[in-house]
Amino acid sequence: MKIKKLKFNFSVCKVKDFSQVNLNSEFCFIGKTDEENSLVCITDAVPENVAERDDGWSAFRIEGILDFSLIGILSKISSLLADNNIGIFAVSTYNTDYILTKRENVNQALEVLSGAGYEVTE
Repeated sequence: MKIKKLKFNFSVCKVKDFSQVNLNSEFCFIGKTDEENSLVCITDAVPENVAERDDGWSAFRIEGILDFSLIGILSKISSLLADNNIGIFAVSTYNTDYILTKRENVNQALEVLSGAGYEVTE
């Protein structure tokens, strides 16, 4: 399985509403619940109406389109990283999964995954 590191710095945010979110940004993940409006975006694209934010995230994705019948992919990756004391923030889309780690941990995370047999590219 191939893992690709993304070249951007990311932020995980709570926003008051989505009116200022740049949906044309290359990466923008939004989520809405009865309790919050969440946004994961490129740090340079954080909107002004942010209520809370956590900067300093790097991201990588599983390359290709994952079939919904595939089981345990994210679980295996998160377990490998947890075993190495690397926290994650995961985002799943229709096509694939994205894993964010704090910037200071991303190289170690990719080394762990490479050592476990994943093909890592940047």
